[in-house]
Amino acid sequence: MKKVLKTLAIAASLTTIIAGCSSKSSSSSSEGGKVTLSLYSTVTNESDQKTLTDVINKFEKKNPNIDIKYNYPADKYEGMLRVKMAANDMPDLFDTHGWAQKRYGNYVEDLSDMDWVKNLDPNMDPILKDAKGKVYAYPLNQAKDGITYNKTLLEKYGIQPPTTFDEFMTALETIKKKSKGEVTPLWFYGSDKSSFGQYFDQFLTPLYVTKSNPDSEKQLSEGNINWSDYTFLTEKLKEMQDKGLLNEDVLTAQVQQMTDLMAQNKIGFIIGGGMLGPSVEELNPKVKLGIIPMPVIHKGDDPVWIGGERHTLAVWKDSKHKKEAKKFIEFISQPEIVKEIAEGTSLPAGLTNTDAKNYYSEDYDKFKDVQVQPYFDRLYLPSGMWDVLGGTAQELLSGKMTPKEVSKKVGEEFDRLNKQKK
Repeated sequence: MKKVLKTLAIAASLTTIIAGCSSKSSSSSSEGGKVTLSLYSTVTNESDQKTLTDVINKFEKKNPNIDIKYNYPADKYEGMLRVKMAANDMPDLFDTHGWAQKRYGNYVEDLSDMDWVKNLDPNMDPILKDAKGKVYAYPLNQAKDGITYNKTLLEKYGIQPPTTFDEFMTALETIKKKSKGEVTPLWFYGSDKSSFGQYFDQFLTPLYVTKSNPDSEKQLSEGNINWSDYTFLTEKLKEMQDKGLLNEDVLTAQVQQMTDLMAQNKIGFIIGGGMLGPSVEELNPKVKLGIIPMPVIHKGDDPVWIGGERHTLAVWKDSKHKKEAKKFIEFISQPEIVKEIAEGTSLPAGLTNTDAKNYYSEDYDKFKDVQVQPYFDRLYLPSGMWDVLGGTAQELLSGKMTPKEVSKKVGEEFDRLNKQKK
């Protein structure tokens, strides 16, 4: 198995990224009776890449007539896949990274006839299945994003993990006070606008999807979003900065600083950060992290996980080697491989045929009855809005825009991008 590993620039991941990218063409091939499949994945951090590569190696040993040429292009992934879609020259196996139906739906093979489908976690049904029963991709694992917190620090300061936004703000202020400013209550790697995009995207669901308005999801799906309500989140973010609840270098901090700072007990909370725990434990086993669902904003609502797809594999519908590609998916749907991938990536499995344990298993078990809501931008926002959410936040915290100006700008961009889509 010949593969060329190429180190790419550090992307927005939780550890140093080593991205393997083959120099060969993405197309599958067949030579001397041996089939070569191309596989593209968005896995970024080194441990996730090792987990997937190990599984690929096991498959190849059992199937010596099939060679899988894997590619981990990191932040170049979306651009590369857009080019391949335009040329109708997709990889045999590829990660749909949250866009199985909306972006890649016309390029994927229907997998509904495969045995593993009966074990698909019901939380994944609305994301990977459509009303007609088509199954768009195989879930290597699933996302249950919330807020990652320093369990060691919260226990030290007597702080209960927050369940409401008000409690969240109080917890941040308590950390600042009790640590005498030595700990950053809420930390962002703000040199990358996606760090702020994560804050807004994860809080948009508890902001707009509320029991007080039973029709909220229907209205959102029709594009009816009152962007003046968005000001709540922009004002809170600015308030956090003004009160010194964010890192002083919030606009210049780099993602690779996060693990070290958390391991030094210098961070209280991070939005998302579900994969951070094992990396911190490796540096400092005395620091324990936890993860909680998103706090509620409106009285009477329930906390929710934000998630759905994390890493998947779809089969290109026009692949010359769909049989071999599906054979690989059959292999990784075996319970022992499902468990290996889930535990190796520290995320819940996408299938229910195994009992996988990972760093956050205790938290996921504690909140097992909490609903998983798909990422807001994937359901309700046009393509391009993620950059708008993050970029305007950088403008806000640099003092170039007010909270209300940000909300107005986001609403205008939403309208503009929606018109482009039509």
